[in-house]
Amino acid sequence: MASFVDRMIGAATLNIQTYEEVEGDVSATGQAMAVVLLSSIAHGIGNIGQGGFGLMRATVFALVGWVIWASLAYIIGTKLMPEPQTKSGVGELLRTTGFSAAPGVLAVLGIIPVLGRIILFVIAIWTLVTMVIAVRQALDYQSMGRAVVVCLIGFVVYLILSAIFLPFSLLTF
Repeated sequence: MASFVDRMIGAATLNIQTYEEVEGDVSATGQAMAVVLLSSIAHGIGNIGQGGFGLMRATVFALVGWVIWASLAYIIGTKLMPEPQTKSGVGELLRTTGFSAAPGVLAVLGIIPVLGRIILFVIAIWTLVTMVIAVRQALDYQSMGRAVVVCLIGFVVYLILSAIFLPFSLLTF
């Protein structure tokens, strides 16, 4: 079994075996949560000059968003768009999608003047790719296209839910 750091590197470098390993390791859910937390803290630091919600709020939203995202991917991937071999659970998606946030730890580089915005954009695209790989592996898809569609549908639903609930959550902090 790979170490936590090795798993983060494996996830960030799109290593399929890493995703398979964390998918099957029920004890890796806490590690996946740690990746999401580290990534959200890094994003908070990297965006410090951009205003925003603050580090604590960003961290809470990242954790809630991660659970919602994994749940949406589970519902879409196993109920609406399964392939014949698709067998998965929310825990598997929590682990794989949590580790797919690994490139986000580099978001601290967003504080670099001028280059920071470019770096954050590259990290966003990189994380989107890792998310597709994570969904594909957790759902045992043969088709990369199907994983992309699950992520796109999930993203649209996530945006709608965020638009509905985000204004209310701003009042509680």
